[in-house]
Amino acid sequence: GAICVGKTNMDAFAHGGSTENSDFGPTKNPHDIERVPGGSSGGSAAAIALNIVPFALGSDTGGSIRQPASFCGVVGLKPTYGLTSRSGVVAMASSTDCMGPMTASVEDAALVLDIIAVVDPLDSTTITRESGSYIDIDVPLDGMKLGVVQEWFDEGLDPKVKSCIEAAIKAYKSAGAEIVEVSLPTLPAALAIYYVVVPAELSSNLSRHDGQRYPHAASDVESLHDSYVKSRTAGFGDEAKRRIMMGTHVLSSGYYDAYYKKAQTVRTKLINEFNAAFDDVDALLGPVAPTTAFKIGENTDPLKMYLQDMYSVGPSLAGLPAISIPCGTVDSMPVGLQIVANQNQDKKLLQLAKKYEEIS
Repeated sequence: GAICVGKTNMDAFAHGGSTENSDFGPTKNPHDIERVPGGSSGGSAAAIALNIVPFALGSDTGGSIRQPASFCGVVGLKPTYGLTSRSGVVAMASSTDCMGPMTASVEDAALVLDIIAVVDPLDSTTITRESGSYIDIDVPLDGMKLGVVQEWFDEGLDPKVKSCIEAAIKAYKSAGAEIVEVSLPTLPAALAIYYVVVPAELSSNLSRHDGQRYPHAASDVESLHDSYVKSRTAGFGDEAKRRIMMGTHVLSSGYYDAYYKKAQTVRTKLINEFNAAFDDVDALLGPVAPTTAFKIGENTDPLKMYLQDMYSVGPSLAGLPAISIPCGTVDSMPVGLQIVANQNQDKKLLQLAKKYEEIS
């Protein structure tokens, strides 16, 4: 029954963390128009921050709902992998792509998830949801055990952002939650795993965009090969081409075992560490991004841009539900707290997020 009022801007093919890779130009952060709103779902986050719509959808492959939510001071929910359908979505990385809501409050996110979390016959990866409604999220914190991930605080985190996250953790403790330190030794390798596995999958997924069935199709061509080359040359931007080349390289003969297979092996180790952590705690706490929103044009170095994903890719690789909720500001720019729960524990995740809204 919802009415779609329009499309929001994003990084082309969801490749980016700032919306600067959009074919339509960058979206501006509503809190400071000289800064990015995050990405790839930056337009959705900006629309919520501007109160244009009650909710907007985003796609999260390695943080593209949570990071723009953090940058724009809104709620961004990445559900458990497979909980929401991807039918109709241009595939980026099939093993981590998730659709989720971006809203002004946790309650609104729960309302949207309650509608869109269904098994879809058009998406074979969709899973059966938890029993009951996601809307019933009012619970006490007493008895809840929350883990603070040490590796997310070791290095690279802006000290002012760190202070906001630590204040949020203290608020949970004061409200009755037990706070313990958790170590995930493989987590520092998550970014390296992600930028092997995801480009490999997207290079395969985007091979279908060859100008024959899907746009863009070059018109001035002399042969089929010419059509492939010209269509992909004009149809993909620099970032898409960079990721396609990276992915094709790690899947190529002689490099598959050295990069892709090894990355998948370490990914399994990381998943096992997350599973072990959830044997002891109800959820994990940490930052969403190492900084607040940076200025448009500031991160022109691709490696520097990729580092923005350092705290968000781990849960994505493990298929875990995660949420970004506003937890303060640094120099008038929003900061997001990341909460991560075990697979198919989305209701618990929403309960903890709602509780923070009440105690903060």
